[in-house]
Amino acid sequence: MNERFAFDLERGGGLVAGADEAGRGCLAGPLVAAAVCFDYAALIDTDFDALERLNDSKRLTRETREALYDVVIAHARRVAVVAFSSASIDERGLHRCNLRALGAALECLEPRPDRAFVDGFAVPDCTVPHEALIGGDTRSAAVAAASVIAKVTRDRVMLRLDEQYPAYGFARHVGYATARHQEMITLHGVCHLHRRSFDAVSYRQLGLGV
Repeated sequence: MNERFAFDLERGGGLVAGADEAGRGCLAGPLVAAAVCFDYAALIDTDFDALERLNDSKRLTRETREALYDVVIAHARRVAVVAFSSASIDERGLHRCNLRALGAALECLEPRPDRAFVDGFAVPDCTVPHEALIGGDTRSAAVAAASVIAKVTRDRVMLRLDEQYPAYGFARHVGYATARHQEMITLHGVCHLHRRSFDAVSYRQLGLGV
């Protein structure tokens, strides 16, 4: 059993949920938050073995994340995903959307968890009691699982959007501010998938004048 499961079990076990997001720092595409609840009373040794590779999604290869996505879905008591579009982020602000997505994902979990962790943030007005956990995706298995679900879900969305907007190379950078993405924005301008209000500073630094 890896140390992330030990962390959750040491804090009481039972129904333990984690929430995390993907895409907060992107120039384009949605913000996706996920919540995952494990029923530790129902998991057996083979379940822990299947989930052994769980970790912060950023530390995993795309292939490992994809494989773990199916394993998490199969072993979790409940999984919830909430997304905000670029237009919503522009209208409401990134941080507000981020907090609302995390809170809404937790609130979708039924039955309510005995304990819940959110990676990095306390979420005001969330009806599910929770603890903000700095570096939660490397400490808690439930948060790590949420990070995998959020990341894989968002990557799949960006792969589909790449088919509609092939000029930007979304399949490669999934909306992050890579050199290639910046080059394509310089050549083609922005499309409606780009977050204009949130990333105004980033765009000015690139000299794009959005």
